[in-house]
Amino acid sequence: MTPQPRIALAGVGHMGIGIASNLLKAGYALRFLDREGNQPTAALVRAGAQACPDRPRLAQGADILILCVTGAPEVESALFEGEGLAAHLKPGALVIDCSTSLPATSEAVARRLAQGGIDFLDAPMTRTPKEAAEGRLNLIVGGDAALLERVRPLLMSFAENITHAGPIGAGHRLKLVHNFVSLGFSAVLAEAAAGAARAGIDTGALLEVLGKGGGGGVVFERLRPFIESGDSSGFRFSLANAAKDLGYYTEMTQQGGQVDQIAHSILETYRSGLAERGDGVVPELVSLLAAGPST
Repeated sequence: MTPQPRIALAGVGHMGIGIASNLLKAGYALRFLDREGNQPTAALVRAGAQACPDRPRLAQGADILILCVTGAPEVESALFEGEGLAAHLKPGALVIDCSTSLPATSEAVARRLAQGGIDFLDAPMTRTPKEAAEGRLNLIVGGDAALLERVRPLLMSFAENITHAGPIGAGHRLKLVHNFVSLGFSAVLAEAAAGAARAGIDTGALLEVLGKGGGGGVVFERLRPFIESGDSSGFRFSLANAAKDLGYYTEMTQQGGQVDQIAHSILETYRSGLAERGDGVVPELVSLLAAGPST
C-alpha cells in the first residue's frame, strides 16, 4: 500500500454515503461505483470523489476496496460475478467488507481473494446513518490483527470505536449477535408499546416508567420518538434488513448447534411486519402490532 492509499467504495447507500464523506474529509483519494440505489452523490463529487461507471474502473489501481452492500449474496456478486471487482484488484490490495454478511461467506471470500494475493477484513458496522454521517460508527473487525493496525487510521476517519473480534469471520459472528440483541430488544419494546396502547395506558407514563427502569437504553431512545409522536426519522433501519440480519443469525446458530428459540420468535415478528409493510422501518412495528393481526 502507498503511504496515502487509494480507496474504492462499492455501496453508497444510507451508511456508505457517510463513510464516503468522512474519507474525503480525512483527505483520502476516493472513487465510488456510480449505480442506481446510491444516495445522492453530487456533494461527494464536489468534494473530490470520482464516480466510476463500472466495476473494472472502480477497482483498477485501488489499494483498498470498501464494500458497503446489503448482504452475503451482494458481497459475492460484487467481487466475483461478471465483471467482478476481485479480477481487477492488484495483488497486495485489501478488501474491507463493512456489509452485514454471513461468517461462512467471509471465510470463503477471504480464501478466494488470497489466491490472487488480496487481503481481506470483515468489518461490519453498528449504529445508524446519523452516526455514519458524523464519522462515529462502531466497527467489529475479523482478520489479521497486524493488518487491522495498519489500516486503523483509515478506519478511524469514519469510526469512533473499533473492536478486533478475532480471525476472519469473527467480525460478522459478533455483529450478528449484536443485531440479535438490538433488534430483539426493539421487537420487545415495540410489542410492549403496542400492548400498552391497546390497554389504554398513558404514553407519557409508559415512557417514564420504562426509561427510568428496565427499558432504558440506546434502543429505547431510538424508539421513543415514534412511540411519542410517530417520528421514525432517527431509526431508519428497514424491516427488510432486520429480517435479513435475524435470518443470518438463525442460520449461524443452526450451523453451530446453538440455542435460538427466542431468535426464531423475533424473526417471525419482523417477517410478519415486513409482509404487512414491505417498505417499513423498525419503529413501525409499534403501529403494526398495535393494529393487531391482519384479516
